[in-house]
Amino acid sequence: MGLADLHLHTIYSYDGTASLAAVLGRAKQLGLDVIAITDHDEIRGALKALELAPNYGVEVIPGIEITTADGDLLAFFIHEKVDAGLSLVETVLRVRELGGVCIAPHPMAGGMGMKSLSGRVILKALRNPQVADTLIGIEVYNGTAFDRIGNHYAAILASRLNIARTGNSDAHTIDTMGFGVTEFEGHTAAELLTALRNKTTKVRRQNEWSVVRILGSWGINYMRSAFLRLSIAAQ
Repeated sequence: MGLADLHLHTIYSYDGTASLAAVLGRAKQLGLDVIAITDHDEIRGALKALELAPNYGVEVIPGIEITTADGDLLAFFIHEKVDAGLSLVETVLRVRELGGVCIAPHPMAGGMGMKSLSGRVILKALRNPQVADTLIGIEVYNGTAFDRIGNHYAAILASRLNIARTGNSDAHTIDTMGFGVTEFEGHTAAELLTALRNKTTKVRRQNEWSVVRILGSWGINYMRSAFLRLSIAAQ
């Protein structure tokens, strides 16, 4: 079985703390076959990671966590930035045009500024056949979510919709990478995509910290990464 973490942030995110090299090195250390770099409304880091990945023996899926008008959305297998602020349906259709697919991260979760899609919005969007062919999964375990009950509701929603399930870390620091992972048959990104479409992925919960510990780790790493983030902002 292959292992993937499909929700990772780097210093290219406004709230990320980890360099691309650090993320790739940690992914290799954790035994992950595939990772997705999903910085907030930014794709530059993902594209650079795609170039660096062969040096680490880890396959990278370029992606973005897009801020839609209805809540956050993960987009994968795209190489262009998608504008923030569009509706969920408009955003998914744009990702489709770019040859990508989508997953709903931490649906119905709240707290600490988290912008999540509601179950109602997802259900309504999936009535569109093209959306249903592109929005192919739900993140039912988010390893660093502050609203832990949201994972429970996400699993119920995924069962109701009969849609692929993923487990991810939503890591903003190196320390929390791999807290949640997705198991799939095979070891490549292409095989992962097939598993998502066939709804055969499985969720593995590997670790869980208290909210206090997560925030403490993020705060320390955020201060340490200040220079790196400034250098990215200047590009």
